[in-house]
Amino acid sequence: MNIHLNDSLHSLIKVATLVDILRYKAQDQPNFTLYKYLENGEIESDSLTYQQLDKKARAIAAHLQSFIAFGERALLVYPPGLEFICAFFGCLYAGIVAVPAYPPRPNQSLLRLQNIVSDAQASVVLSTTSLLSNIENQLIENPELATIRWLTTDDLNSDLASDWQEVNLSETTLAFLQYTSGSTGTPKGVMVTHANLLHNSAVIHKAFECTANSHGVIWLPPYHDMGLIGGVIQPLYSGGLAVLMSPMAFLQKPLRWLKAISQYKATISGGPNFAYDLCIRKTTPQQRENLNLSSWEVACNGSEPIRAETLEQFIAIFASSGFRPEAFYPCYGMAETTLIVTGGLKAALPVVKPINGKALEENKVVASGNQWESIQKVVGCGQTWLNLKVSIVDPNTLTLCHPNQIGEIWVHGASVANGYWNQPDLTQKTFNAYITNTGEGPFLRTGDLGFFQDGELFVTGRLNDVIVIRGRNYYPQDIELTVEKSHPALRPDCGAAFTISVNGVERLVILQEVERSDLRKLNLNEVLRSIRQALTAEYSLPIYGIVLLKTGSILKTSSGKIQRQTCRAKFLAGNLDIVGEWYENQQF
Repeated sequence: MNIHLNDSLHSLIKVATLVDILRYKAQDQPNFTLYKYLENGEIESDSLTYQQLDKKARAIAAHLQSFIAFGERALLVYPPGLEFICAFFGCLYAGIVAVPAYPPRPNQSLLRLQNIVSDAQASVVLSTTSLLSNIENQLIENPELATIRWLTTDDLNSDLASDWQEVNLSETTLAFLQYTSGSTGTPKGVMVTHANLLHNSAVIHKAFECTANSHGVIWLPPYHDMGLIGGVIQPLYSGGLAVLMSPMAFLQKPLRWLKAISQYKATISGGPNFAYDLCIRKTTPQQRENLNLSSWEVACNGSEPIRAETLEQFIAIFASSGFRPEAFYPCYGMAETTLIVTGGLKAALPVVKPINGKALEENKVVASGNQWESIQKVVGCGQTWLNLKVSIVDPNTLTLCHPNQIGEIWVHGASVANGYWNQPDLTQKTFNAYITNTGEGPFLRTGDLGFFQDGELFVTGRLNDVIVIRGRNYYPQDIELTVEKSHPALRPDCGAAFTISVNGVERLVILQEVERSDLRKLNLNEVLRSIRQALTAEYSLPIYGIVLLKTGSILKTSSGKIQRQTCRAKFLAGNLDIVGEWYENQQF
């Protein structure tokens, strides 16, 4: 299936791959600057035009073609910057399957990289001279990484571009593997084709109403779906400028993100819910006075639970900076669907639905009737686009759910990836599900829970993370929010709630990080008492244990989601960075 590229090319051409797009634009708009990079999130230090990117990609591709075959895998290990983008497209130009990976931090274990290299059966690792120099000593301790060939691309002669041999690519050609785990357990490489990339890019283009004048500011790392598809590939597809900075530059000083949006008059930018929360907490009224966020048309919010309270606070606090409520764009997606599945109408306000919290515990959706009820606000993640289909299915009976029933979110459509690399059984189970009472399929089983009402998808939690105590269902993110709000010394979005079996009974355990600034002056008894009182008042839940952790020690995925099951395993193994703890029958 060839896809008609958007009209931002000023011409209707048929393309089958991303290579077709870049090759065309390198000829049609050779001097247009597609990417800019901000060193430390502030200083413009590098840029790439279509022509420069095309030439560098051809040079890398030509070198790869000289020693590895079409379809082999190349691990991409790069520090923040534009060199990663050149290497990614170099792989595509050569028909080599790119395998993006997070660069290791200083003194960090290389186990994740080693696991991915082994699973992907990579033939080469692409990197930069500086990064390779920094980890050479660590490679000695990791034989599998030390024996594989390493190629630095930042010092590659661009004249090699003339040696590039065009390869036979099609929409079904595997473009890259998106690894969703690997630090513990078996890594899963999602197989993303060129057809997946083009379809999802078309979905984003239509849903966001992109044009060649759409400009983006991206701090999300390009090593996972949101940063790569949204921040690198979508600008190429739609034809607008993308200004990039490192995730660390944003995390250290969230104001840098907002200043870049203001300076470059960005129309599209976004991140997980915690990013907006960080901006609320880490900027001052004086700093906000100098911002102009009126150009911001699509403020994406996805990848983790979206909190109505965060949207409300951000809107209120940044209204004086020109931020408009309708700019907020809650959305839903995952690596297994390339990126986006649902998103709202660009000019519409976010949809927030107050529902009965007690009914939610029973997997039922009941509109909140009065102020005396337990009210849970859930944020809508929009509708489907371009023939993507979402069904809500009972995860036990595999039958369609009633609109007022919460079930597992299943997805069908051209954005759904081909499965997991070298894992046929898991692929069959996850990507080839059929609805029992209708025979429809195949569907991707997302493992996410939610409901669909009035054309709007609402995500309520994760199937495997749901806490069941005394026959009732509790969503861990709700419990975690109650915990973090119970005391100012607790770090937002850095807690995990789960259960363990104690004498055959499921009991609640809480892990929660402490703010770095509060570590030395922490009143342990006061904080632990506040958590217990808040949980008792909100849920009347019996608590087995509360563990306070050092800053930065809670385990998260590359996109910022809490790894609750891995946190649970570390708790059971007694392998946590503990500041303080309390267990039942222990007095405060």
